[in-house]
Amino acid sequence: ARVSSASRCAALALSCTLFLAVNGLYSASDDVIELTPTNFNREVIQSESLWLVEFYAPWCGHCQRLTPEWKKAATALKGVVKVGAVDADKHQSLGGQYGVRGFPTIKIFGANKNKAEDYQGGRTSEAIVDAALSALRSLVKERLSGRSGGYSSGKQSGGGDKKDVIELTDDSFDKNVLNSDDVWMVEFYAPWCGHCKNLEPEWAAAATEVKEQTKGKVKLAAVDATVNQMLATRYGIRGFPTIKIFQKGEDPADYEGGRTRSDIIARALDLFSDNAPPPELLEIVSEDVLKTTCDAHQLCVISVLPHILDTGASGRNSYLDVMLKMAEKYKKKMWGWLWTEAGAQADLESSLGIGGFGYPAMAAVNARKMKFALLKGSFSEQGINEFLRELSVGRGSTAPVGGGAFPKINVVEPWDGKDGELPVEDDIDLSDVDLDDWDKDEL
Repeated sequence: ARVSSASRCAALALSCTLFLAVNGLYSASDDVIELTPTNFNREVIQSESLWLVEFYAPWCGHCQRLTPEWKKAATALKGVVKVGAVDADKHQSLGGQYGVRGFPTIKIFGANKNKAEDYQGGRTSEAIVDAALSALRSLVKERLSGRSGGYSSGKQSGGGDKKDVIELTDDSFDKNVLNSDDVWMVEFYAPWCGHCKNLEPEWAAAATEVKEQTKGKVKLAAVDATVNQMLATRYGIRGFPTIKIFQKGEDPADYEGGRTRSDIIARALDLFSDNAPPPELLEIVSEDVLKTTCDAHQLCVISVLPHILDTGASGRNSYLDVMLKMAEKYKKKMWGWLWTEAGAQADLESSLGIGGFGYPAMAAVNARKMKFALLKGSFSEQGINEFLRELSVGRGSTAPVGGGAFPKINVVEPWDGKDGELPVEDDIDLSDVDLDDWDKDEL
């Protein structure tokens, strides 16, 4: 029978729900305001209201349990305190901007919107409402005493702290930017330019956040183009402000994003991700390696490679090279990458349906749901890429991990990078044996 388009769509939707592509937890009908990099600055940072913002991931069990309580709190606080939510799995740059490392994370944005406070209270609607009202009371008292700061516009008072914006000149530009391995975002401005003055506090705030989030690997700088006219001419600056992106080995590119702090930070973190090293490929030598990697990532990719006696060092390294290339290709996904030798973790193989034959093998595991998918194609760049691409869009069949949890992991010695050696058998010394006498006795 012909399968209808609706049936195919329903099957695809079910597959997506079962694995990675999970829909958000909130809808437009809720009193919880959905926040994204596009509207966060306008709604929260430029607001005079008190905000409680939840950073969540749709696949997170704790987030799912919090959802009804968060909705109740939002309804109770409607018109008094703003309650929002950010899908930080989808908008990782926004979560990274506020140091989100786990889910759910709740932040309170009060008088100083540039210094959000962590919410440490209970996860019931009553506890959330109590904390919101307490924060609101503190905000009102600060305003009453005149200590509220000047952050309602999202701009730092006094024109902003520019300590992390690097000032560049005709003389210093090439040495600092063109000879650097880091990524540079450079604003060309004119002191009299009104748009430049509006950008200045946003650029300064973003510079500090980007420096912290990227460990200095992405730098924000500024060039007074009215003074440093050689640079302005070289890069064809015709209007102000103009922002250029400089990466080693590439032509300068125009920045075409928004002019808010959150827009700038989001682009900087994307650039950082593009230039970041691939994830580390770890051998499963203990339970700690497996749990730490899989608990910290939405997906961990586990390969079981043939025994070293079957491939030698060169054969094993060729398989590891394939994995490293895939880790590089999918590094933006922030997945974990692991491997083990056939037979070293037999219980783990069994729980993932690998079962002692058909090496090399690969399984992609969602440790939070304890579900996995097996590579059915070849263990090659093309085969693995097709496998991971299907998973990344929610396709592909999955199965529960055997026993519902990872089995006991053996502690093993890490591979030394060498060819394997057969076990050495004990030599038998026959020098004291009289074979002639032995033959007579036997006869």
